[in-house]
Amino acid sequence: MPVTIPPHHAGLRPWHAEAWDRLQARRDRDALPHALLLAGPAGLGKRDFLSVFVRGLLCQQPVNGAPCGQCRSCQFLAAGTHPDRVTLSFGLRKDGVTRSEIVVDQIRDLSQRLAMSSQFGGWQVATVDPADAMNAAAANALLKTLEEPTPATLLVLVADEPARLPATIRSRCQRVDFLVPSRDVSLAWLAAEGVADAPAALEAAGGNPGMAREWAADGALRQRDEVRKDLRALAAGRGDAMEVIKRWQAAQPARYLWFAAQAVADELRARTAGTPAPLESQMDDETLDQWYSRANRARDALRGPLRVDLILLELLAAWR
Repeated sequence: MPVTIPPHHAGLRPWHAEAWDRLQARRDRDALPHALLLAGPAGLGKRDFLSVFVRGLLCQQPVNGAPCGQCRSCQFLAAGTHPDRVTLSFGLRKDGVTRSEIVVDQIRDLSQRLAMSSQFGGWQVATVDPADAMNAAAANALLKTLEEPTPATLLVLVADEPARLPATIRSRCQRVDFLVPSRDVSLAWLAAEGVADAPAALEAAGGNPGMAREWAADGALRQRDEVRKDLRALAAGRGDAMEVIKRWQAAQPARYLWFAAQAVADELRARTAGTPAPLESQMDDETLDQWYSRANRARDALRGPLRVDLILLELLAAWR
């Protein structure tokens, strides 16, 4: 029988039901794996799902797998001091700057911590988030922990881009995929969340409801229109590329590049359908498709050491 998601746990969303049911069924059979990989695009609530699931797993009086919120374990979890709950994310360098990757020493410390017994006599739960930010040495160290699991220990990896994880890591985890829900489900949820102009926000976010909610609240739709105006002006030889680069870099360049790639995809679809093209580009279809790929690669490159202005300059030079 399917498990009903408790309505008072707002972190659980309608599209979480299948994953929730599956994990609770395994819990009921005492068959939870020693490692989970929560995978899927940002904005679909993986981390909210994880929070409710872990609190329910450690709770002393769970209700349908969800935490009671009242027991001693729940109180420790709420305070962030539960001895059997371990979280690992970006650490600090010696100069106090936050690292951009998870390093091997962090994984070794985690492995030593998990070798200890549970202080509450139940589960120990450790989370590595974002797991796709581990460097090669850290991933190799984690592999050893996955190959020699400790009883009653659950290791949860969270990844927006699971393909960046080594296949050896992925194959040793029970994968839980968070997929973009249907448009109807997304729009109903956005309406319940009070999102204005939900259809436009959902279109801008590529169908991702969590991203749509965030973007509807912070002016992303204006940025989307701005990108299209910029590309249209540059295509016509009117715009100033350096001024465009300055604006895109000063705000959220990854989001601007998302909207740029989206605009080009719409341009190609309009040509196929024989409808007015939004960008009025003079490029042929093949060159446009190549530029679309370049825009996505440029977004990936923002994670690296290259200067943002140089990444944008190269891309917009190719557009003109």
